[in-house]
Amino acid sequence: MKIVTDERVALLVSRLVGKAFVAPFTAMGIERDGEVIGGVVFNVFEGTDLHVTVAGRGFNRSFLADLGAYVFQQLGCERMTVLTEQVRIVRIAEKLGGEIEGLLRNHFGRDRDAYLVGILKDDWKY
Repeated sequence: MKIVTDERVALLVSRLVGKAFVAPFTAMGIERDGEVIGGVVFNVFEGTDLHVTVAGRGFNRSFLADLGAYVFQQLGCERMTVLTEQVRIVRIAEKLGGEIEGLLRNHFGRDRDAYLVGILKDDWKY
């Protein structure tokens, strides 16, 4: 497993969620055997908050620790807002200290709602 930050990550997440991302954004993903299998797109940076769209698979402790270090230490955010339609990702976010704060209806298209999960710096498990 290798952590990558190139354009393939945003392309994978975009394809999986069916939504294009508009710059500026950054991305962090997981590459296995030369293929990006999971990723996070960081966008809508608002100083204390950063939106995080997550899709794919392969997320391990090392990746999650790096994700938290980027958001909470490097960027200095107080929270991250996770947007996903995958219940599996919601469960991971909850294990990391997140709480479901709402549902964005049709966020990913007709009948494709997004869970809004807030993870506070003080609640982050890594």
